[in-house]
Amino acid sequence: MFEVYKKEIKELLRDRKTLMFVVALPIFIFPMIFGVLGYFMVQAQIEADQEVHNYSILGTDLAKDFSEDIFYHKNFKLSKVDNGSRDNLISAVKNKDIDVGINIQRIKLSGNQNTYKTNIEIIFNNSSRISYISEKIRLIFVKYKEVVQRENLKFLGITKDNEQILILSPVTIEEVDTADLRESFGEKIGVLLPYLLIPLVLTGASYPAIDLGAGEKERGTLETLLLTPITRTQIVLGKFLTIFTASMTTSLITVGSMGLWIILAKWFVSIDYIIDAIRLIGINDLLLILILLMPLACIFSSIVLAISIYSKSFKEAQNYMGPLSMLVFVPLAISMMPNMELTLKTSIVPVLNVSIAIRELLKGTVDYNLVYLIVISTTGLALICLSFCVKWFKKEDVLFR
Repeated sequence: MFEVYKKEIKELLRDRKTLMFVVALPIFIFPMIFGVLGYFMVQAQIEADQEVHNYSILGTDLAKDFSEDIFYHKNFKLSKVDNGSRDNLISAVKNKDIDVGINIQRIKLSGNQNTYKTNIEIIFNNSSRISYISEKIRLIFVKYKEVVQRENLKFLGITKDNEQILILSPVTIEEVDTADLRESFGEKIGVLLPYLLIPLVLTGASYPAIDLGAGEKERGTLETLLLTPITRTQIVLGKFLTIFTASMTTSLITVGSMGLWIILAKWFVSIDYIIDAIRLIGINDLLLILILLMPLACIFSSIVLAISIYSKSFKEAQNYMGPLSMLVFVPLAISMMPNMELTLKTSIVPVLNVSIAIRELLKGTVDYNLVYLIVISTTGLALICLSFCVKWFKKEDVLFR
């Protein structure tokens, strides 16, 4: 078995394509992808902050301060609409002659002959980026509304000292967050980390498995291996260990790469909050995360090896791996749903249990009895999958189909 393992590891190290997915992808490609995405997101935000939008306004005399704030705002430029009316504003926005139309009206309140209220209507196309600019209009509106409120309260004889207590904020609400730094950080990163690690465990197993099964069939080396004086059980266990090693190596390199890039990022941006939160996570919890991933890697390694052995060619094996990846993402998506917690029921569902347990371990709120149950249940399932893979490999109609 170990002779097969050493042989497959040597061949794996010679395969540049597999090394790219196992080593280069976690170390370089993922940080580059996240860095490029972050760069373009920042650039898009900067452009959105600096972009100037044309607007037209009706009824400026009804809200002079508001109209002036819009006029002097850096993101707005006044444009005139011919025969100004509400309908013309709507048409101008639809025709993209202007980006925003503002219609200020004075509406008479029912039951009060001399009482009116001012209504400010913002006309824009919600399917475009103008919705971002509309938020700026709302911020200007909030400030203007506060000024009008104070003027009306002053007119009614209410002093500035009493307006907050008696009128504007007679009742207040205060939130007290009992979550500590680790729990707050763990909730945020604990949703994303399993979504990154678990698919990588599968990816790290898939590409070596395709080469060790379907690849051997295409190259015609499988028959030679079967003629050697070792049992088929030893052959499949050697291949399994190779795939398992590649899967866990991918995960460990990814975690190490993330830690390295976080340390490097500290020299360029302030991430003291993240560093302090990571320090609160115990070594035992990190080891438990690794232990949780190991039987899951065994399950994935057994399944992808069985698929590869069944496949006639490299291409056919790749086609089978796609649906398998989708099946893995379903429990991962469920684990991200609100109020999804680690319970006795969720602890026996494969992938879902590991995903939730990783989040709870990072938060420091996990029930360790359920973690042990997850390890036992996933280990049992891993042994079942491995046994199936061994029996699958012994079938002539599977090996030579």
